[in-house]
Amino acid sequence: MKDTLKHRGMRNKLADVLIGKGITNTQVLDAIRTIPRHLFMDSSFEAHAYQDKAFPIGADQTISQPYTVAFQTELLELKPNHKILEIGTGSGYQTAVLLQLKAKVFSIERQRELFKKTNLFFKKLGYRPKKVIFGDGYKGLPEEAPFDGIIVTAGAPEVPKPLMSQLKVGGRLVIPVGVDEQIMTLFIRKSASKFEKKEFGSFRFVPLLENKN
Repeated sequence: MKDTLKHRGMRNKLADVLIGKGITNTQVLDAIRTIPRHLFMDSSFEAHAYQDKAFPIGADQTISQPYTVAFQTELLELKPNHKILEIGTGSGYQTAVLLQLKAKVFSIERQRELFKKTNLFFKKLGYRPKKVIFGDGYKGLPEEAPFDGIIVTAGAPEVPKPLMSQLKVGGRLVIPVGVDEQIMTLFIRKSASKFEKKEFGSFRFVPLLENKN
């Protein structure tokens, strides 16, 4: 599969849809315009790649809706060289958006099949996360902590404590919390023991499963 002018035109339209839904961060919108989302999906679904919807990618996982990716990324308030932990590599599309914004990305995936496939795919396309790890996202990545930001791309019944502890002071954790439906939640670490919490409406994600490797 190639990336063509037609695809670029479709991405521009997608960015316009996201602007209409309230996404304002120009760097996030530029990433949506730049990254060939159709390459992250099975070629037979290419026609769906630039619609604002989630799509199955195998291993009971989905490639997140572009609006959700943009919304979560916007909440992180990324600066170049920010150290970001991503829980749930999935298709790698969210990872690519973070890399496009010049973040240093550490990503954890618990589905072996997806982990292998996405890792190969990153190499092929020249995306270079700092590390892609096969493991349990609930535990975070203590050996690389603290992080400027942590983004969770699966629904968590509650907020994993290790993730809170791995945030820098001033760092931001973006996590969808809930069982059937999730509330997008932002935690900002104010001090060693204090967190500010903000909630941003409901979303639907595949569940974040603990100890399920």
